[in-house]
Amino acid sequence: MKSSEIATESGGASGPRYDAGKWLVGASVLTGTFLSVMDVTVVNVAMPHMMAAFNQNLLSITWVSTAYSIAEIIMITMTAFWSTLLGRKRLFLISMTVFIVGSALAGTSQTFGQMLLYRVIQGLGGGALIPAAQAITRERFPPSEQGMAMALFSMGVMLAPTLGPVLGGWLIDHWGWRWIFYINVPIAIAGVAMVTAFVHDPPYLKRGFERIDWAGIGLLTVGLTSLQLVLERGQSFGWFASNWIIGGAILATLTVGGLIIWELMSDEPIINFRLFRNFRLSIGSGLGGIIGFALFGSTFLLPQMTQEVLGYPAFKAGMVLFPRAASMFLIMPIVGRLYNRISPRILVSFGVLLLGVSFWQLGGLSTAAQFPEFVGPLIETGIGIGCSMVLLSTISLSSLRRADMTAAAGIYTLVRRVSGNVSYAILATLVERRTNFHLASVASFGGHDPAPILMLNQQARMSAYTDCYKFLALMFVVALPLTVLLPKRGVPAEEVETIE
Repeated sequence: MKSSEIATESGGASGPRYDAGKWLVGASVLTGTFLSVMDVTVVNVAMPHMMAAFNQNLLSITWVSTAYSIAEIIMITMTAFWSTLLGRKRLFLISMTVFIVGSALAGTSQTFGQMLLYRVIQGLGGGALIPAAQAITRERFPPSEQGMAMALFSMGVMLAPTLGPVLGGWLIDHWGWRWIFYINVPIAIAGVAMVTAFVHDPPYLKRGFERIDWAGIGLLTVGLTSLQLVLERGQSFGWFASNWIIGGAILATLTVGGLIIWELMSDEPIINFRLFRNFRLSIGSGLGGIIGFALFGSTFLLPQMTQEVLGYPAFKAGMVLFPRAASMFLIMPIVGRLYNRISPRILVSFGVLLLGVSFWQLGGLSTAAQFPEFVGPLIETGIGIGCSMVLLSTISLSSLRRADMTAAAGIYTLVRRVSGNVSYAILATLVERRTNFHLASVASFGGHDPAPILMLNQQARMSAYTDCYKFLALMFVVALPLTVLLPKRGVPAEEVETIE
């Protein structure tokens, strides 16, 4: 590849179509990414209000989250396919428009069925925004600033799950639950205008297919939908005590396994699993999945614990996560600048170690815990996530061809998103089972304890949550040795330019 061509593709002076500036491009695509990720968690604090509005129980109302997740994860996986078929910029704009329509409609929902349909529309619009934004940001910044590019992207992806409950709690308290959807509309419209003005497809992106892989699309849709339903509904139905869950698990195993085999044989696959032959993508995705498990899992655990056990209102429960968001926001740009100065292996190892320490500290809290006791561990968590996720995003895509960037970003996002869904399923089950364990322990060793039953239940529930934090801490202990597989240094600019 000639140097002039490289300059054009990476946004240098010779690229006439890239004259808007890398920061404007990054900010343009970040709006859609932030909203898409935030809408996974923002509904959590609104569920009690939706239960009253639609006259549904807790089990039914969680379909509001499930419907969005299923549609989103299917579109994340198919981003490379739709990008090739439509063009990446056009896909991004169509996705933003669909997301706007879904958000506006969700706010107007009068029946539960309408809400589920509109959330599916939202998810279909939001899913492609995440990997497409990562690929666009990665390509627009020059090779020497890849760490900063992924820091900018990660600020949207990592901060959104944390800020979702905070923003949602405030909107609900002041404007009502429908505004958690309406708020998306003006922000997304501004994003559409910016993407239209500043983002352009580079010339090396492939357009069109010789044939469409309908079998792959079918296997993907059935496989991911059944997997998501099993993960979301397993605890409610008693896992494998339910024939429904057994059937769903068998269907998910067969279709996902068949999808992998089929796609590896396909010349134009929906998901290019061959990219996992790239070692950096494989190890980066693996570690990113572990950290994503803890990030989404703790985002689920903390608001639930503070509201259920400590009695916090919705907004205060969301604010518990604010120290993590603030430290992530401050550390990510610093880590981005350190990418080419300090070994990524050292920085990621430090981040993983700090995450283990912080979750172990959270595992030591009691029912007497006050808000200040959360601050220190959550600041450490934010720093740990900032050090690890920014660099893993950068490393995973650092040695891939530009033409494969969108597909690789989709795979990386898929691994992290599925790991988050798995974390919800595992941790929800763990909380229930450890609660029963601790209640049984109290009954067997303190059956004549005069303490009120309510207090005993509260203590058992708190112990179950702290057990989950210790479990997450041990995950990082296991993950720490894997960091030695990461590169000692980032890919220098001259090496990136020779990747074909």
